[in-house]
Amino acid sequence: MHLHHDYAKHLPDLVSATHGEEQPDPQLVVLNEELAVQLGLDTDWLRSAAGLNFLLGGDGGHAMAYSGFQFGSFNPQMGDGRAMLLGEVEMDGTLWDLHAKGTGLTPYSRLGADGRGTLSSMLREYLVSEAMHALGVPTTRSLAVISTGRPTQRGHVQPAGVLVRVAASHIRVGTFHYAAQSGHLQDLADYAIARHYPGADYREFFQGVMDRQIATVSSWMRLGFIHGVMNTDNTTISGETIDYGPCAFMEAYSPDTVFSSIDQQGRYGFGNQPAILGWNLARLAESLVPLFDTDINAGVNFAQETINGFQEKFATQRRSDMATALDTSTEVASAYLAAIQLSRPDITLAHRALADAARGHTLPAQELFTGTDFLDSYLATHPSPDAVDAAVPRVIPRNMAVEAALRAAEAGDMQPFTDLLHAVTHPWHPHPSYEQPDPNGLAGFLTYCGT
Repeated sequence: MHLHHDYAKHLPDLVSATHGEEQPDPQLVVLNEELAVQLGLDTDWLRSAAGLNFLLGGDGGHAMAYSGFQFGSFNPQMGDGRAMLLGEVEMDGTLWDLHAKGTGLTPYSRLGADGRGTLSSMLREYLVSEAMHALGVPTTRSLAVISTGRPTQRGHVQPAGVLVRVAASHIRVGTFHYAAQSGHLQDLADYAIARHYPGADYREFFQGVMDRQIATVSSWMRLGFIHGVMNTDNTTISGETIDYGPCAFMEAYSPDTVFSSIDQQGRYGFGNQPAILGWNLARLAESLVPLFDTDINAGVNFAQETINGFQEKFATQRRSDMATALDTSTEVASAYLAAIQLSRPDITLAHRALADAARGHTLPAQELFTGTDFLDSYLATHPSPDAVDAAVPRVIPRNMAVEAALRAAEAGDMQPFTDLLHAVTHPWHPHPSYEQPDPNGLAGFLTYCGT
């Protein structure tokens, strides 16, 4: 393996050298062999003692600095407090970050932190990120989860674990906040443009980030996904979904749905995600204003005009995504979004009911959308059954199935996790055990960060 340190080389003031802590009993719990092979990594070596040492940060790496607006409040000094960039590997001329999470304290660790993560939270990110990839959502990928042999206290004592993930980069909106206040804004922007938006000027760069993030969050919402903690430090420049902490999937449709234990006010609830993305992008624009124009007023005007267009761009993207998935017109897609607001169905089953209706089996859809004329309008557009069937999944990572698999894994039984992982990474195949919502509903269900 030829490991690059491109980010650290070009932006040395935005990283700090660090090492992963020594682990008493590291054991490879799950390895994404297919991804490893794609990246040109030797799976036998990754399974070896030397390979595990590398994945755990024993050979060293760099903690990345960033700031962030967390629940609306600015934290100027954050960074990787329990993670490190191991380096980058090159695939087909493109660099991909290898990033380990839960490796121990770093120069950016907060007071009282231990730098570790729970095994269950790392397995959650592995499972959900790989499911999102299978569903076609731009996302970081998961390469491996390693148990460390350490206990860690999170409400109750749990086994600790490390996740190694792969990303186009880990440059965040919060990285630009940090660079703007530390005098490295142009250096970071030039690097991000060269890596992700080659040939773009600074205005085109900002517009490109907006377009990619709109496409990503729109795809979340079609699936009923709730990120749970959309702080600016969890919003990437590449457009990839990152940091699957208190994430969850909505079942019965409701814009007010919140599952995160730390989101007491519902700031990051399902229906608020478009507005929060717009807010985060406005904060990015504020950091970038000095680069938009030598005339600060002209730069501010460009930023404001671009942000003013966000809401309509997002609405257009969401209608278009839904119309494509259901093989119908954008007008009927808008009617569908209105219909599910009224009937509040399980969103995955509603999509599948329309796939059945396109094949002539209309009863499930009729029962879901009784009292509206949406179904007649939809069928009048003559959607292709094969197209709809190929676009709407049968399986998502339903919350109770995820929780059951994680509890079993924490107790030492990986089979439920393995079975669920197979189902969610083959989401268009029939998997009857994972296709139905929880019969008791999700009232009171909460998810946790694991920090």
